[in-house]
Order: sequence, then structure tokens, then C-alpha cells
Amino acid sequence: MSGLTDLGVADIRDGLRTKEFSAREVAEAFNAAVDGADALNAFIVKTPEKALEAAEAADKVLADGTAGPLAGVPLGIKDLFCTRDVPSTACSDILTDFTPPYESTVTANLFGAGAGMLGKLNMDQFAMGSSNETSARGNVTSPWRRNDGGNAPLSPGGSSGGSSAAVAAHLCPAATGTDTGGSIRQPAAFTGITGMKPTYGRCSRWGIIAFASSLDQAGPMARSVKDSAILLESMASFDPKDSTSLDEPVPHWEGALNADLKGKKIGIPSEYRVDNMPGEIDTLWQQGAEWLKDAGAEIVDVSLPHTKYALPAYYIIAPAEASANLSRYDGVRYGLRETPDNGSLAEMYAATRAAGFGDEVKKRIMIGTYVLSVGHYDAYYTQAQKVRTLIAQDFEKAWDQCDVLLTPTAPSAAFALGDLSDDPLAMYLNDVFAVPASLAGLPAIAVPGGLDGQGLPLGLQVVGKALDEQGVFDVGLALEERSGFTARAEKWW
Repeated sequence: MSGLTDLGVADIRDGLRTKEFSAREVAEAFNAAVDGADALNAFIVKTPEKALEAAEAADKVLADGTAGPLAGVPLGIKDLFCTRDVPSTACSDILTDFTPPYESTVTANLFGAGAGMLGKLNMDQFAMGSSNETSARGNVTSPWRRNDGGNAPLSPGGSSGGSSAAVAAHLCPAATGTDTGGSIRQPAAFTGITGMKPTYGRCSRWGIIAFASSLDQAGPMARSVKDSAILLESMASFDPKDSTSLDEPVPHWEGALNADLKGKKIGIPSEYRVDNMPGEIDTLWQQGAEWLKDAGAEIVDVSLPHTKYALPAYYIIAPAEASANLSRYDGVRYGLRETPDNGSLAEMYAATRAAGFGDEVKKRIMIGTYVLSVGHYDAYYTQAQKVRTLIAQDFEKAWDQCDVLLTPTAPSAAFALGDLSDDPLAMYLNDVFAVPASLAGLPAIAVPGGLDGQGLPLGLQVVGKALDEQGVFDVGLALEERSGFTARAEKWW
């Protein structure tokens, strides 16, 4: 049946229940779409048999009325999530051929709700990157192209670039992502989809390959706010296996969605007006505020004075935690092992890590080891953690004046692959608007708002109070309804 791959999560769920099509037809359509999009390099492992197996099970439970909320919905899974009996490598050579015998809590929740798996999605190696160019499986190419005729291949953002590209190209109705410092929201903005980072602890980190443990958080990437809410309801849960998991009830976010913002106050943080920000992004930001006023909200100016220290603090804390987390990859227990002739154990460690880790990963491990070393710990890591506390306090003070914040998602539209590869500072600045919410552990959503002069998507970000995903979804829905964003990439792949 044609047109099935144009349906989102809610449309597939509802169509299956009214018997407009079968789950098997849906799975077959998306499997074919995945097979026809190798040029994007979004999927690094295809699992068509698992999608069909889940579809057959879904058709049975749909027929007898016992279907779960995601029965018959096939998903793409970021390669950071461990999936039982399916390779899970974080797109790094050091985990080559690692096939876990267990399932991450998030994917177990999704599959338990009836979802199927189309395959594993490409990503920046160990989630370290903003362009999906650090993957050991090759970079992902965005389905979007500029309208200037140059046809330059563009970045889909990172680290969840495979997820964003797959959803934008309609290879899957939705996908899982992870966000450490913007890795759901920035790629969502680059590809014109919706990406939600929930409150830290909403989704279990168990079975997700770690980058920075105090920052990593799973979330949905989908084509609409409603679809994101549906997916997050199944992803989120308390998990005793994760000591940072929040023992909080999971609300029915979809059912409570409300774009009427009467009585709500929207904060506009002055510090997010950064130097050299393109005029198109500032214009969209102002337009977003007008849309929210139209929805009944009041716009207020707020200040987050420590925002300028967020990116430097993040690039101390995240590499420090990465250096600790990645020390487990030693060639002894699993993954790659390089054994120099007559080499010592230390030489085996060194050879394995030299061969297995990419340049960006090595760089961040070295930075992290340095800031945690004797003589530097207090000067760098301790000070960064103090700054993190001040940033969280800024948000707490802002909530006295407003309910949510409205900001741009990224400081530019998608850039061409290779444009920033030799300028790490410019690459890191892509997360300048996303990092503060990550440091504070707050929920934040990226919603497409329009196109720039070259026909590329631009996104708006909504940041909310801890555990107020509903408020964030509601404001995102108001933006979505008023922007009327329906643009999609013109197929070239």
C-alpha cells in the first residue's frame, strides 16, 4: 500500500485500530524504504525480520483487542542502545562485533508496548560529535539539500544524526535518540523534525552505552509533538537498575496535550542573543514569541546570567565523565583486542584503545583525564561543577517569572559535511543553546519553525521546569500548530 511511510506514530496506531491497513503492510513498506536509502547511511544494521516478527504479533493482538500502545509501529533505534542479539557498537571500532545478550530498559519498554525494530541507526562515535562525522561507520548524509544549486551534502546534526535523517527521510515514523548536550535537539532542528529531551532520570540509562553519566538522557525523535509524547510515554519508567532513575509516575502526556496557553508566561532569556547569530534565526525567534502570544501566553524577558559559562563547563564535565566511563574498554572482557607480539598488558591496553577509538573520542578522553588529574581536579572539574550549580540556580530563579523558556535550538541551519571538521570550537558552538538545559537536567523540545533563505529547516526550543514535560509539549504544540511546518526534503537518494 502506497503512502504508509508518510504516516507518523499516531496515524499508524489509529489506522491499525480502524483496520485501514495491517501491521505487516506497515512493516513491509518501511523495510522497503530503509532498503532504498543506503545513500544516506542512516541505518548501519537492518533488522527487517524483527520488524516483520513484531508486525505479525501486532496483527494478532490487534485482532483480539489486547494490543499495546505501540503495536504495529516500527522504529529506528540509535546504536547507543543495547539490543539483545543485535550488534550494538556506539559506532566505534572498539565495540566491533559486540552483540549484547540483554536489552536496554528503554528498548525493552518500547518493544513491550508492541513496537518493532527496523534496525540500528548511525551516530557520532560514543555520541561525541555535533555532525555525525565521527562515526566509525561513515558519516550520515542529511536528506535535505540547499536550494542554491550547489547540492553540497549536509550534516544531519549529531550525535543522533542517523535518527534525525531516518525520521526526516520517512524511513521510520520515529526513532530513539540520546541527548547529552543537545544531541536530540540540534539534529532535530537541522532536519525539520521534533526532538524531545525529557527531565534527567525520566528514562532509564540502563543498557545505554555511556558517554557522560550525569548528562545522558534518552528521548524520542519524531515528526510531531503528539508523536513525541506518545513515544515518551512508553520510553519513560522508573528502573531500579539505574540509580539516577526517577521514581515518578509517567503521565499521559498525549491525552493532556493543550495548545491553549492562556495564563502561561513565556520567558525570553537575553543571554541567548549571541554574537553573529544569523538574522533569520533571530527573526524566527521573534516570530515564535508572536505565535505564543497568539496562543494566549504572556511574553516576559528573563536573565540567565551564567549562560556564557555553560559551554566551557560542559566541555570539562562531559569529557571527565567520558574518560571514566570509557576506561572499561581495555580489550579484556569484550570488544576489540589488539595484542602486540610479546607485549605487556599495558601495551595491549594502549594498542587496543589506539586502534579502537576515533580521534574525537581520544581527544575527549585526554581532556577528561587531564581535568581529573592531581593538581587540576580542583582548578577545572570542581570549578565546572560549581558553575553547573549556578546555571541550575539561574533556571530556578527564572521560574519565578515564567513557566517555560523560548529560545533558538541551534545557532545556524545545517552546515555542509566537512565545513567545520577542522574547527572544533565552531563545531562545539553548535550546542550553545542546548547545553544549559542539559547541565540543569531540564526537559526541552526542539520544534521546526520554518526554513531559511536556502530552504533548510530552522528550529525553536522550549525549555521547562523539571518534570514538566507536559508544559513543554503544550508550548511545542502551540508553536507547531501556528508555524504550519510541513516542508520535507525533496528525495534525491
